[in-house]
Amino acid sequence: MSAAPIAGIGWRHAHERDLLEGRPALPFIEVHSENFFGDGGAPLALLQQARRDYPVSLHGVGLALGSAVGLDDWHLERLAALVERVQPLRVSDHCSFARAPRRAHTPTLHASDLLPVAFTRASLELMCANVQRVQERLRRPIGVENLRSIDEVVDAIVGLRKQKPSLAQVIVKLNEGVSGEGNTVVDLS
Repeated sequence: MSAAPIAGIGWRHAHERDLLEGRPALPFIEVHSENFFGDGGAPLALLQQARRDYPVSLHGVGLALGSAVGLDDWHLERLAALVERVQPLRVSDHCSFARAPRRAHTPTLHASDLLPVAFTRASLELMCANVQRVQERLRRPIGVENLRSIDEVVDAIVGLRKQKPSLAQVIVKLNEGVSGEGNTVVDLS
């Protein structure tokens, strides 16, 4: 017998009053970590109030775990401080890159977007090293969202081929970049 799945809610500003006053029965609430990186103030006070009644799941959108220039030390330290303060049920972020070098002696560019990571061994090793660093700093495992495997791509191509046996080629889009960038042609002949 397997355990029943549980689902919390993503807590947003519009839900504050209903959650804090009504205290609906919820297994947990999820918040965006970056919204609570300040050292105090109303947002953090509300989160701490909610934390008294609910387990909290911290979900980030800015670690950029797949970025070759490494992690933003400030971001990681703010996340670590929040984890220490809130003691969340879980911590997660996205499998993406958002940080890239500009030119020598200039600050790293942060794209403020969840850009996809290439499906290469080097990208995987880099992301694993970044995840390991985060886990060591937070002293806990983290979840990584939006992972896709090459097996999913292969299964989709096999399904297309079954539907249309004459199919000779497919184009696989490997990222969300400009049209044509990151595409590869798979020859099925």
